[in-house]
Amino acid sequence: MQKVLIANRGEIAVRIIRGCSDAGLDSVAVYADVDADALHVGLATEAYALDGNSPADTYLNVPKLLAIARRAGADAVHPGYGFLSENADFAQAVHDAGLIWIGPSPESIRVLGNKVSAREIAVRVGAPLVAGSNGTVETAAEVRSFAAEHGLPVAIKAAFGGGGRGMKVVWELDAIEESFDSAVRESIAAFGRGECYVERFLNKPRHVEAQILADGHGAVIVVGTRDCSLQRRNQKLVEEAPAPFLTDEQRELIYTSAKAICREAGYAGAGTVEYLLADDGSISFLEVNTRLQVEHPITEETSGVDLVLAQLAIAAGGPLPVSEDPVSRGHSFEFRINAEDPGRGFLPSPGIVTTFTVPTGPGIRVDAGIRSGDEVAPQFDSLLAKLIVTGADRPQALRRARRALAEFEIGGLPTVLSFHRAIVDLPAFTGPDRLGVHTGWIETEFAEQLAADPAFTPVVPLQGRRTITIELDGRRMALGLPENLLAGLAQGGGSAPVTPAPADEPDPTALRSTMGGTVVKWLVEIGATVAEGEALLVLEAMKMESTVVAHRSGTVGGLLVTPGDTVTVHSVVANIED
Repeated sequence: MQKVLIANRGEIAVRIIRGCSDAGLDSVAVYADVDADALHVGLATEAYALDGNSPADTYLNVPKLLAIARRAGADAVHPGYGFLSENADFAQAVHDAGLIWIGPSPESIRVLGNKVSAREIAVRVGAPLVAGSNGTVETAAEVRSFAAEHGLPVAIKAAFGGGGRGMKVVWELDAIEESFDSAVRESIAAFGRGECYVERFLNKPRHVEAQILADGHGAVIVVGTRDCSLQRRNQKLVEEAPAPFLTDEQRELIYTSAKAICREAGYAGAGTVEYLLADDGSISFLEVNTRLQVEHPITEETSGVDLVLAQLAIAAGGPLPVSEDPVSRGHSFEFRINAEDPGRGFLPSPGIVTTFTVPTGPGIRVDAGIRSGDEVAPQFDSLLAKLIVTGADRPQALRRARRALAEFEIGGLPTVLSFHRAIVDLPAFTGPDRLGVHTGWIETEFAEQLAADPAFTPVVPLQGRRTITIELDGRRMALGLPENLLAGLAQGGGSAPVTPAPADEPDPTALRSTMGGTVVKWLVEIGATVAEGEALLVLEAMKMESTVVAHRSGTVGGLLVTPGDTVTVHSVVANIED
């Protein structure tokens, strides 16, 4: 293995490029049009355009990726996470092209990447499980039947997905149809496949997982455990390693069953076996992620094992980096720094990064995919960077985290830094005896603080740049400036006092978008009577769907956007009349 094509973008592409450099391998980057100046493009040995901007035209386009691999002379492909990383057909196509696939075999991806067959393996090896559907569900009616038999809440999940995308939790029977349709749409958008299954949803569980490495010949080790309970919209925000406050029996069950599942599947490479830990102490197998996880750095920091180098070595036919389960040393947190606005329900907020100043010091690591001046596009994931903080124990790691988060500065668009700064001071998270958060904690127990704390005041991101012509020392020059800066100058600039014109009265009938994104579908028609708070419009941004709700009760008098249209924050999308 000499040259690796990285079929991904952003932070994980940068991480793999650096891993290839450490291993003495050349790296090949690929990029969508909007990523032409991205960090990963400049760091790779070579870079090639994918000619497009949508995920389907770029990072999900198998023929383009394989054509670039042939053109560049790459002999291996690393998929990173997301996109095609758990797509067995892509893995098979890489093999068929005579290239090395840096990941588990297509057969392992099929059986474990499919959450339904993964459950079947878990049953065979005696792993703990909650009730779930026998195979995929083809219609919302099947979900309704399952709920009638097993009770609510239920979780509809993408059979070939991960990372919370394509997962919808249903608490009321009347929400089943739209939740099923939304799960299918998200799954297709993120993973190219729409099959879903359904299972009982455990209320207020912790999310605990085991990082494994396997050589494909029966040798499997657990590199460590992680807790990933702090989530919003079923996607992780904060992770820590090792998972705190586990009993010896719980830890042993996780280690034993994770190894058994991977051996049964003939697994090779890095992977993660995920579990839910209920408030009564019981553990239930959740799924296997047949790829490198976003949160892999905290396991690297506490185990001393470089997981990317291990992936490269295993794919090249080498042995596992260690022969036994490593003993964890110290404690590590990962804070995902996403372009999302906590004050608006963690809505994705693409825009321009005007400032990007990272913390430094003992125990601090930042894995980033952006720099100051970069534009964060709405087509792709909201993850900008990951802050990894490690200490000798959990209390020291928390103290270092507070300092590092205070030093981290990102300007130009909303991020979740304000949330992270709050969480490291809350007893529910920092308590010495137990972890008081769970997978739904942000949307429930923390919701009141989100609504009331001035630290979470909604932020209006920069929407783009405009070029104007200026004269400097008698010479005409073009100057690019952020649009809202120009707007501010237009209203308040100049040498003479300016008397602002009286603002127009806002139109009370105007329904405004709460986020920027692409219109997926309307849930109502013109003339419909709606109640305040009712979901009316589905938008998609950064591979996640969100709804726009009615700002008042009344009659829908006009729909101003249609599916496929792009909208910006606060743009008027409809009118609700008295």
